Amino acid sequence: MATGLGGIALASLLPETAAAEPPRPAPPAKVKRIIQLFMNGGASQCDLFDYKPELIARHGKAFDPGNGERVEASISVPGAMMQSPYTWAKHGACGRYVSSALPHLAKCVDDMAFLMAMTSKSNVHGPATYLQNTGFLLPGFPTLGAWVSYGLGSLADNVPAYVVLPDPRGFPYNGRSAFTSGFLPANHQGTIINASAPQPITHLTVPDTAKHITPQSRQEGLNLLRDLNAAHAAERQDDSRLQARIESYEMAARFQLAAPTLLDLAGETQMTQESYGLHQPETAGFGRNCLLARRMIERGVRFVQVWSGHGGGAGNWDNHSSIPQELGFIARSMDQPAAALLRDLKQRGLLEDTLLIWTTEFGRMPFSQGSVGRDHNGGTFASWFAGAGIKPGVAHGESDSWSWKAVNGATNCYDFHATILHLLGIDHTRLTFRHNGIDRRLTDVHGHVISEILA
Repeated sequence: MATGLGGIALASLLPETAAAEPPRPAPPAKVKRIIQLFMNGGASQCDLFDYKPELIARHGKAFDPGNGERVEASISVPGAMMQSPYTWAKHGACGRYVSSALPHLAKCVDDMAFLMAMTSKSNVHGPATYLQNTGFLLPGFPTLGAWVSYGLGSLADNVPAYVVLPDPRGFPYNGRSAFTSGFLPANHQGTIINASAPQPITHLTVPDTAKHITPQSRQEGLNLLRDLNAAHAAERQDDSRLQARIESYEMAARFQLAAPTLLDLAGETQMTQESYGLHQPETAGFGRNCLLARRMIERGVRFVQVWSGHGGGAGNWDNHSSIPQELGFIARSMDQPAAALLRDLKQRGLLEDTLLIWTTEFGRMPFSQGSVGRDHNGGTFASWFAGAGIKPGVAHGESDSWSWKAVNGATNCYDFHATILHLLGIDHTRLTFRHNGIDRRLTDVHGHVISEILA
């Protein structure tokens, strides 16, 4: 079904000028739904997944790559080379090195495929976050979730195709624009759910003060609104924005009925709740979001994005001041819930058609900022995939001896997105939307599928 829907969507999106060209078959779909875990702030690859003995051996010495290249940092003066404060060990049958900062995810490496040489054209949070989410440095472009919603839609008619679960403490860098549909129809924008708030979804329920609103009056109002919208749309059949708003409102009405059950975790077993860390203050927020993500894909949501860390200089992965304290805190809040989600998906058989992604906007430098912090590094960072269509226990790409820059198998956001669309049964070069005279696409004019991590 996913392959067929992808083919239908792509055929309808091809420009008329390409009609004479023989159509290329869409890649077979391996994935039906996606959960993306996004580490806001720039997770330090050299303290988590990128083990470098040379960095340990040269700890405290001046950083000199030896080729005369100028060494610069984003907002600081490059300090001495700094080994990770965490210990390293091999894990799993694949022998993957993971630091002691992530003891739970370390046990899952045989299910993961790592991209060890991802790069970013920016080492500034705002543009780099846009780039990793939309393929463009500037705001106003659709996110990956919006493109997936546009190309394939939801798997059920009472839930959105694209849901965003921000960190309970606040939105990431770029705020709500990190979840935008850009120039795509408005109904493809991410539906934001703040699961820890008293009102998880804006206007989900009738305010207590609105005593005049009854179930009957509400239904009558919705019926009237539907008729007015239909009459208005009939006179403006070429206005896709209007139809998108109508569909968005209708979806919201259906979601109001489905959301209370979806967001109620009381039916989950005590063991499940404990595995996600719901009873521990440090892991409860991210753990609740991870558990909700699993419940959402079970009920038909196509793409769920879960954020770890909010915007600002603390409480996220932007560890300028202290890797031991700042990274330790945010890693502990994410590690157990993310590992529980992966195991839960696997035990329920959901990994057979679900893709789980872990990523960030860029990495950190191998030398110190101040005494024990690290500055931004777009030269290399790590991401991993797990689930449908993925070859488990492998790694692609390699950074240099210090985890400063990618040297082999470098990949970028375009390759990242092309691979995800490929797994969904979509050729990334053919999923387009005409905007301002340009056939725009998620991967712009770049990107190749990273076949090395595909099963």
